[in-house]
Amino acid sequence: MSNMIEVVIDSIRVSLMSQQRVVILREINSDRYLPIMVGIYEAEHLTLALQDVEVARPLTYDLFVSILDTLNAEVTHVEVVSLNEETYFGNIVISIGGTLHNIDSRPSDAMNLAIRMGAPIFVAEEVLDEAGLIPEEDLTEISPDEELDSERLSVFENYLEQIDPDPPQEESGEDENDQD
Repeated sequence: MSNMIEVVIDSIRVSLMSQQRVVILREINSDRYLPIMVGIYEAEHLTLALQDVEVARPLTYDLFVSILDTLNAEVTHVEVVSLNEETYFGNIVISIGGTLHNIDSRPSDAMNLAIRMGAPIFVAEEVLDEAGLIPEEDLTEISPDEELDSERLSVFENYLEQIDPDPPQEESGEDENDQD
C-alpha cells in the first residue's frame, strides 16, 4: 500500500472556463495543492457542511451519516487512492465492531462524509506527486535588482498598443428613443 498524506479542504472554487466546481485540497505540512473537479451538487453539499449550514430536511450525505450512526459504524478516514485518465478514485474507510471496511467511492462523496463525521482526508503520495501543484512565487515579489524578461513583457506592450482607449462613437442619425 502506498504512503498516504493527510490533506485538508483549502477551498471550493468555480472554474471560469468551464463553470466546473473544483475542490482544492492542501497538504497539511506543505504548500502542495491538489485540485479535484467535482459535480455541482457535491460541491454545494460540501460547502453547506463546511459552513455548518443547517437544512430543514436531511441531505443525502446527512442521511448516510444517520444510517452509519444507527449501525454504530464510524468513518475512520477517507482516501484518494489513485488517478486514472483524469479520474480520481477514493475509499471510505469504515469501522464496524472494530473491523475496517474499505468502500469504493468518488472522492467528492468521501469528502462529504469526512466533513460531516469529522474524519481526516488522505491522498496517496503518488497521486500528489502526479497531480499536485505548488504555486509559483508571485511576480510582484521580484526584487529591484532583478530584471523582467523584456521579450515576455513585449507581448503585453503590443497588446496594450492595440487597445483603443476611446469608447466607440455612436453612428450619426437620430435615436428612436430621442424625444424632443
